[in-house]
Amino acid sequence: MYISITGLKSKNFLSKIKFWILAAPAFRAAQKAEGNLFCEVKSVNGYQHTITAWKNRNFMMKYLMCKPHAKAMKNFRSIATGSTYGYESDQIPSWNEALELWQKNYKEY
Repeated sequence: MYISITGLKSKNFLSKIKFWILAAPAFRAAQKAEGNLFCEVKSVNGYQHTITAWKNRNFMMKYLMCKPHAKAMKNFRSIATGSTYGYESDQIPSWNEALELWQKNYKEY
């Protein structure tokens, strides 16, 4: 399965509002997306993190093109900073494991 760990931080108060307007529909779309096995969100140190698990990378890539996610990504640079880390695995990481992997592999957009 393909695991994606994301951490995004809004740039300021106004961008935080826009972030949530865009992020909520994208998260709901991920939950409903074909091939999605797991989807959770958690706020840590000012970052909004997600862990998603997909049957394989192709299902995740298909989700990336869906309208809510594409709209969020189109606006990303003006409202947030952050990073995504993805990898193949046989198991879904715990939040502690996921955050450690994300921090270790963080490359800011």
